[in-house]
Amino acid sequence: MKTNIAEPLLPLYRTAIPNSDDARLARDTSHVLARLTEGHNPVHLRLTENGGEKIVLPAPAVQLLLDMLSEMARGNTVLLVPFQAELTTQQAADLLNVSRPFLIQLLEEKKIPYHKVGSHRRIYAEDVLGYKRAIDRERRKVLDELAQEAQELGMGY
Repeated sequence: MKTNIAEPLLPLYRTAIPNSDDARLARDTSHVLARLTEGHNPVHLRLTENGGEKIVLPAPAVQLLLDMLSEMARGNTVLLVPFQAELTTQQAADLLNVSRPFLIQLLEEKKIPYHKVGSHRRIYAEDVLGYKRAIDRERRKVLDELAQEAQELGMGY
């Protein structure tokens, strides 16, 4: 089932830059959480709020939370987008860190698949992320080739 990110899942698309207190709290929490997840099992927690209610977090959710906390601890902004989410062209451009006109050009060149909802283009997050992985692989390949050439030419790299 595909999800439209502009509907109820929009809050998952919000980003926030952690301040120093957030980063410190994220670091401390991630250390505790990392110890709890060593066995890749669900984590059972007792909340101090709401009369000590117990919750169980599935192992994949704990790993995702741990990854988010680790990034926040480094001061990085975290973005959570459902893989099957439908994105607007602006959301997709933001995800790729490119301009909307450049993204439209990629769509028109059929480098990223899209579909129309009425007169609006929509792109699945999985297609945007697939394109990003492909260009990242190509960039790494070119950089490796340049580094190899520099070493062969004795340029000190």
